[in-house]
Amino acid sequence: MNQSIPLHAAHSALCVHDGAHACPPFDLHGLKTYELMTRPSKVFVEDLGKPAAPGQSVGSWLDSLPQSLAANDLRKVSGHLCRAHRDGKTVVAALGGHVIKTGCGPYLIDWVRQGIIKAVVMNGSAAIHDFELALAGKTSEDVGATLHEGKFGMARETADAFAVAAQNGAADELGLGWALGKHLEGLNCPHADQSLVLAAYQAGIPCTIHVALGTDIVHMHPHVSGAALGEASMLDFRRLCTVVSQLAHGVWLNLGSAVVLPEVFLKAVSVVRNFGHDIEGLVSVTVDKHSQYRNRVNVRERPAAEGYELIGHHEIMLPLLHVAVMQGLAAGQREVEQSQAA
Repeated sequence: MNQSIPLHAAHSALCVHDGAHACPPFDLHGLKTYELMTRPSKVFVEDLGKPAAPGQSVGSWLDSLPQSLAANDLRKVSGHLCRAHRDGKTVVAALGGHVIKTGCGPYLIDWVRQGIIKAVVMNGSAAIHDFELALAGKTSEDVGATLHEGKFGMARETADAFAVAAQNGAADELGLGWALGKHLEGLNCPHADQSLVLAAYQAGIPCTIHVALGTDIVHMHPHVSGAALGEASMLDFRRLCTVVSQLAHGVWLNLGSAVVLPEVFLKAVSVVRNFGHDIEGLVSVTVDKHSQYRNRVNVRERPAAEGYELIGHHEIMLPLLHVAVMQGLAAGQREVEQSQAA
């Protein structure tokens, strides 16, 4: 029994058959080529990484990293930090709370004590974690375990400290960071050497704290004055403007703050530009687990002459950057000594 093929199906089959002949494979015979050795290339054998040998020094290991991409950015950032320290330029560390929670405060404290970091900038979360580590030797409560009981954020001592610091910082025009550092010093905390706020206070460098009201646990406590917090933090913003006005050929490190500190930084840049301050040659660096919009536009692109992004976990990237800088400074010192000896 003959079955007729529908007209539309026959037409489709014809189109496919005709299309195959109408578009044959391209004939590649006659392709023009050149010798590989004459071609410009971006990766060379001398750029490749070298596996570390047992017992290799940290400096040798850093030198053995591949000469490409993020490894080169790490070298450049380290070089800028060493150059800024050598030339007496301003280096600012601006950090969110996760930097403190992941155990990276000691690296920044070391830089403060060595005079590498000239100013510390924090959001409220970073300051809270810093305070709790100094006083109690622990921080970062289990939110999931306490939220349903209404106990999240109800630590008395933390709220008390920020209530005092806010009042003193507003009344005496000290600003929140300076007042918190002074308060910490008076508490004789068991773990005072782990406080970045206190290290900055004792070093006599600015430490500014920029709060977003309603975002921190201390804002839930009735004796913590919003008016005082706001005034003290506003004073810190104005103090930060003074710091930013001195950033020509300096380095701004944005460490783990995705929103608050990039926005604060942008406004401070606008203020100092409005007053005609020169911040040419500013190098900005963001260090975070993944790329962020405000880090890119507010920190690396809009204000800076040169911007870098180091992607990775803080607990790996900051120790790595710290040791790279210390190796760079040590190498520079050896060169100076050898030059003087000659």
